[in-house]
Amino acid sequence: MNFLKRLVVITALAMMAMPATAQFDNVGSIDFPTSASGEAQQHFLRGVAILHSFGWEQAVEQFQAAQAIDPDFALAYWGESLSYNHPLFSEMDATEPRKVLQRLGATRAERLAKAPTEREKGFLNAVEILWGEGELDERRIGYMEAMEELYEQYPNDHEVAAFYSLAILSARSAAGGDLDYRMAIRAGTIALDIFNANPLHPGAAHYTIHSFDDPIHAPLALEAAYRFADIAPAVSHARHMPTHIFIQHGMWDLVSGHNQSAYDAAVELWRPGQSMGDAIHSLDWGQYGDLQRGDYEHARLWIERIETMSRQGGFTDGGARGQAGAARALNTVGLTRNRYIVDTEEWKIQEVTEDSPDHELLATALSAYHLEDEAALAAAEQELKRRVDEGKGGYTAIMANQASALLHAGMNHPDVAVGFFDQAVEIIKPMAPPRGSANPIKPLYEMYGEVLVDLGRHADAIEQFAISLERMPNRPRSLLGMARAQAATGNSIEAAEYYQALLNIWEGDDSFEGVIEAGNYLDQGD
Repeated sequence: MNFLKRLVVITALAMMAMPATAQFDNVGSIDFPTSASGEAQQHFLRGVAILHSFGWEQAVEQFQAAQAIDPDFALAYWGESLSYNHPLFSEMDATEPRKVLQRLGATRAERLAKAPTEREKGFLNAVEILWGEGELDERRIGYMEAMEELYEQYPNDHEVAAFYSLAILSARSAAGGDLDYRMAIRAGTIALDIFNANPLHPGAAHYTIHSFDDPIHAPLALEAAYRFADIAPAVSHARHMPTHIFIQHGMWDLVSGHNQSAYDAAVELWRPGQSMGDAIHSLDWGQYGDLQRGDYEHARLWIERIETMSRQGGFTDGGARGQAGAARALNTVGLTRNRYIVDTEEWKIQEVTEDSPDHELLATALSAYHLEDEAALAAAEQELKRRVDEGKGGYTAIMANQASALLHAGMNHPDVAVGFFDQAVEIIKPMAPPRGSANPIKPLYEMYGEVLVDLGRHADAIEQFAISLERMPNRPRSLLGMARAQAATGNSIEAAEYYQALLNIWEGDDSFEGVIEAGNYLDQGD
C-alpha cells in the first residue's frame, strides 16, 4: 500500500474511533473527556483544538463561552490561562493568566477543589506552577515537570501527551546548553506518536514541526508539515507553520503559497486598531519565500501590506503580551524593507544612527560595499562595533564582523577580510542553524563565499557556498555564487548543475542578471 493510500486509511480509522463530539471540520480532531458535558464541553473541545494551533484570541472566545455555561468548569479556566502567551517566546506575561485563575477561585486550594478528577487536578496544578510566583525559567521547568508527572500517570492520554510535549519545548530556553536538542527530540518523539495514532490532531502536527524545526531534523516533520494546514485551516498560524519545514527544504512555492493563505486567514480576523497578531509571521515569511522565488513584485506587496496594517493601528498593545508583539511588528516593517534590498541587490545606502536596527546597518554596509562608498560602509561598521563593545553579542557580533570584512575587502586587504569572516564563523558555529527567514539578513556563509569570489579565491568560495546550501538548501544567491565559483575553477559539470538549479527556481525571469548568465553558460555547453 503506498503512502497516500495508507494515510487515507489511517485517517479514516482515526475518525471512526473518535467520539463525534471531538471532531471539527476546520480545527482538527481531539479526544479530551472532562467532567463537563453538553454545550460547555463542545466549546471547551473547540477551544483546546484551536489552542493547539496557537489561535489565541479564537481559543479565548471558546473557553469563555464554556465558562458562561458552566462557571465552575475548572478546565475552561485552565485553557484560557494558556491562551495569552506564546509558550515558545522568551516573554510570558503572567498578568492575564493569573486574573483568569482568580475568576475560578481566590486561592489555589479553592481552584483545585473545583477540579473533580485527579486528571483534571493534574492539568490545573501544572498551570498553577506556570503562573505562580518565582522566576519565569523556574516556572517553565516546574510546569514541564508537573506535566511529565501527569504523563507518567496517563501515558496513553493524547491531550496529556500533547501538552507535555509543548511544555518540553517551552522549557528548552530555560534548560539551554546540551539539553536543547535532546529536549526537542524528546518532545518531537511524543508528538509523532500522537500524530501516527491520530493524523488529524492539531497539536501532534504542530509540535512535531516545532520540535524538528532545523535543517538537520526537518525531514522528520515533513509529513506533519504537509498535513497541518489541512487539519486546522480556520487558524492562520496552522496555515503558516508548515513553512517552517518547507523553508528548510527550499520549497519556495510552498513557502509563498502557505503564507499567502495564512495572511488571508489572519486578515479575516483582524480589525483596524488591533495588534497585527497572526499576520506578522505570514508577512515576514511570505516575503522571504517570494524573494527566493524571484517574485519581487509580490515581495514589495508584502511590504505595502505591513505598512498599511501599521498605519491602521497594527502596533497597538493588544493586551498583556502586546508590548513584545508590537516590538516584533515594528521590527518586521524594517526587516522586510532591508531584506528586499539585500536579496534583490537593489542597493540603497541609509543614514546610520544609534537607532538604526542591526539589519538596516548590515543592508547599508552591503550597499556601500557594492556602490564603493567607503565612508558609508565605515559608518555602518563602526556603529555595529560600538554595539558589540557595549555588550551585544550573537548576531550583532556576527554582523559587525561581516561589515568589517566588507570594509577591508573593499580596501584590498584580503587577509584581513578573511580574518573577520573567520571570527564570525566561530561565533555562528555553536548556534542553531537559522530557519529560512534568516538572521543575519545576508547569510554569513553566502556573503563569505561571494566576497571570496570577488577576491579571486574561488576554491575557498566553493567551501563556503557548500556550507551555505547545507544550512539553507536551494537559496538562489548561494546557487548562483556556487555556479560562478565552480565555473571559475574549471568545474564545468558542477557549474552547469548549479546554474540549472538556479534556473529551476528563477526560470522565466529573463531580466535577472543571474538568469541570463546561467542561460548563456548552459547554451555554451550544449
